[in-house]
Amino acid sequence: MGETIQKMQKLRLECETEIPIQLHRATSALTSFRNSFYFIKLKSEKTSQNQEKLGQLKTRSRELEDELVKALAVKTDKEAKRMDLNDSVLAAKGRIEELKRIVQIKTAKEEEYGAIISRQLMAIEAQEEKVKKHTDHKESTEDAISWYNKVLGFRIEGGRGVKFIFNNINTEHPHEEYSFIVRHEDNIYTLLDCHPFVEDTKELVQELNRTNGLFKFVRIMREKFQAAVSIGYPDQATSVHPESATVSISAPTSSVSANGSESRNEQNQQPGALEIRNKKVKRVGVEKSQILSPASASSHRRSPRLLASNRAKNN
Repeated sequence: MGETIQKMQKLRLECETEIPIQLHRATSALTSFRNSFYFIKLKSEKTSQNQEKLGQLKTRSRELEDELVKALAVKTDKEAKRMDLNDSVLAAKGRIEELKRIVQIKTAKEEEYGAIISRQLMAIEAQEEKVKKHTDHKESTEDAISWYNKVLGFRIEGGRGVKFIFNNINTEHPHEEYSFIVRHEDNIYTLLDCHPFVEDTKELVQELNRTNGLFKFVRIMREKFQAAVSIGYPDQATSVHPESATVSISAPTSSVSANGSESRNEQNQQPGALEIRNKKVKRVGVEKSQILSPASASSHRRSPRLLASNRAKNN
């Protein structure tokens, strides 16, 4: 019994000693728990705040992602536009180079055309000058022909041959006509008629066929008419010299047609006709202004300029 009490006392002492210790421990644990709870509470609040911020950040992140997608789309569109613009710039540069080449070609062509036009203008001016000279020459020729017809009384008629007619030969009878007819066919010059008769016509026809100098022949025939009048030849209706004959001589060819409407048989029927055969035919332009030279003019002959000058003085 005593031992039990001792044990009880001993246990009591131990309990009394242990109680403050355990109380201190409990107080410390409570304090620690309170501190931990407060810390956990703070942590929880902070975690809640962080979660709220995280939600906001996620929302902002999604917004930023949407903006990024939009920005990428805009960037892609701008990149496509930039590439199109680059292609357009390259095409424009190529077009500009092509236009430069075209401009150079057109400039060269314009210069070439300008040179051609300049040459054409010069040629036109030269042609106009030639036309002017030709017109002046034609007017002078027409004046000369008119003067020949008026002063020398020269004219030509067609028919059986070419008939050359002169007046103003005889000063006493200026309207009296002197004529001869020449026919050219098959390379043959033939004197068909001569009124009045003059000497040496055979030799003249031979010379005509040798030289084809028809203008000279006409001039000499007029001089012979003048000589016949000056020495007092009587007016003769006969035409050709009785000694006329056919003479074959190689002469220059001529394209002057002195043919009439009669056939060759009618030529052969002309008594005493001089027939001269030619082997070639030359082209001879018969102009009235060339038939009579200045040396064959009569004493009544005056140049058109001198006549015009005299008329101006008289006026």
